Amino acid sequence: MKNKKQRSDRKFWAGVSPWFIIGAVVIFVPIFTMITLENVNKQKEYTTQLLIEKGEALIRSFEAGARTGIGMKWSSFQLQKLLIETAEQPGIDHISVIDTNGTVIADSDPSMIGETYAADLDLVRISGLKTPEWRQVHNPDGDDTFEVYRQFAPTEIFSQGLLLKPVPETPGRESKGAVARTTGLIIFVGMDMGPINALRKQDTQHTIMMSVIFVLIGISGIISLFLAQSYRAAKTTLSRVKAFSDSLVENMPIGLIAINNRDEIISFNQTAESVLGHSFHDILGKKADDILPRSCSTLLQTLKVEKKVIEREIECPVQDGRIVHLEVIATALEEDTGDFLGYVILFRDITEILHMKKEMERSQRMASLGSLAAGLAHEIRNPLSSIKGFATFFRERSRNNPEEGETAAIMIQEVDRLNRVISQLLEFAKPMEMNRQWASPQEVIRHTVKMVEEDCRKKNIAVHTDISPKPENIYIDPDKITQVLLNLYLNAMGAMEQGGTLSVAFYQYNDRMIRIDVSDTGTGIDKEHLNRIFDPYFTTRLTGTGLGLAIVHRIVEAHEGEIRVESKQGRGTTVSVFLPVCPSSGIPNNINSTQGATQQP
Repeated sequence: MKNKKQRSDRKFWAGVSPWFIIGAVVIFVPIFTMITLENVNKQKEYTTQLLIEKGEALIRSFEAGARTGIGMKWSSFQLQKLLIETAEQPGIDHISVIDTNGTVIADSDPSMIGETYAADLDLVRISGLKTPEWRQVHNPDGDDTFEVYRQFAPTEIFSQGLLLKPVPETPGRESKGAVARTTGLIIFVGMDMGPINALRKQDTQHTIMMSVIFVLIGISGIISLFLAQSYRAAKTTLSRVKAFSDSLVENMPIGLIAINNRDEIISFNQTAESVLGHSFHDILGKKADDILPRSCSTLLQTLKVEKKVIEREIECPVQDGRIVHLEVIATALEEDTGDFLGYVILFRDITEILHMKKEMERSQRMASLGSLAAGLAHEIRNPLSSIKGFATFFRERSRNNPEEGETAAIMIQEVDRLNRVISQLLEFAKPMEMNRQWASPQEVIRHTVKMVEEDCRKKNIAVHTDISPKPENIYIDPDKITQVLLNLYLNAMGAMEQGGTLSVAFYQYNDRMIRIDVSDTGTGIDKEHLNRIFDPYFTTRLTGTGLGLAIVHRIVEAHEGEIRVESKQGRGTTVSVFLPVCPSSGIPNNINSTQGATQQP
């Protein structure tokens, strides 16, 4: 029944003729206008009557004061002061007492005494009026003055000569002597019409506004009737399209961020929420620069300048401290007319893809290196043992010949170096075995620093440490981290052949990561070499094997950490190692409690 009634109502409004609305507007507008004008006129009459009554009250008040002054033998100065104080009430412009010749006898402005005022009125007639009359006096410097005037009753005071005093001299004006006595006096009370004019202006504006609103309502009603039918059809279609597009945007496996032309986020789908760690309801309407990571904000700034489709891969830090790799497509949105609407950013999390790619490349490299290492170990180590044996034999036989003994010693050193290369190669190729436990990173750092202090002293290298006491323990393999730090120390010392400073700093980077910085003041690394320093067999040192930093990188990755390098040519290098306090995969349940000197805190 309810649905039938709603359909009946829709049919009724659709069948209403637009001419009916037009006729109603044409009839109602004049009526409304007449009623409004009548109300304005009544308001005007009311305010006029109110001002007349106010003026009459002031006249009566001054007359009563004047009569009181007669009885108290007041002088003209005291009555003039009474007139001035009466005129100081809010909204009073002036109070004047004149005779039938128009001469001012008393005035709230003493400088007007003796001047001629209201000469255009029939003052003889007015001097006999007991009921007040009014007029509106134009004021070129401001709002007009509303004057109420009639006969001034207590004339005895003037006949006694109390106000017949010489007008005092003022600069630039000669004395007018005594004011002549007259038989009839008139009092004028002038009131400011500013509030009245403001009220009338407000009423006029209100009337115009109501008329405009009414006309607009009528026009809107007429237009709505013409558009009602097409709107119903379009509404159904648009609702279906909107439902489909909302569902598509919300559930598609690609992150979407929409930003309007005021840089405010207006759309943020489920994939974007899961990747970036923000809830759409918490960030809706907020500035994109305040919410999005720096890499995304930088992309947005580039888009504002280039105004084209941008495709790139970026590294993006998210809420939980992780760094995710995103494949991003961003573009500006414009209407067909060229009006700018905002920006849209589409992105896909390719962290796992890149990780799998790296793992595949690493597996292939490890397989190749494993085969190469096995062959080298078999083909080189056995001959090296024989060579070292013969070199040792010749060195023993050449004790009386220092030159031959030195040659044999060099052969032994080179054999040992080749053996170290083979050992490092085998270590790099074989699977990484971790023995992680809760251990103090501060103790590991202090231990490794002590191991190189003597070598640093011999090379004129100063050692500075800055070690924070927190956190006390992290989940690491102490031996592997010791190997990482020693490799970094040795590289730093190798870059400072002429002496310098080796600095080691440790502190907590955030809630889940610690940071170890190893800095030197050496020669630095060329920019073109920075991206290759962790590649196997890449080295710029004549005696290097190119595997030290590659092994360091493997150990840090095995700890789910990260290593970064900053270097300036001729000024030194800083290597930063980031390690998690606890692995993201959790701690295995089968940890041997006897491992390590410290246990989980």
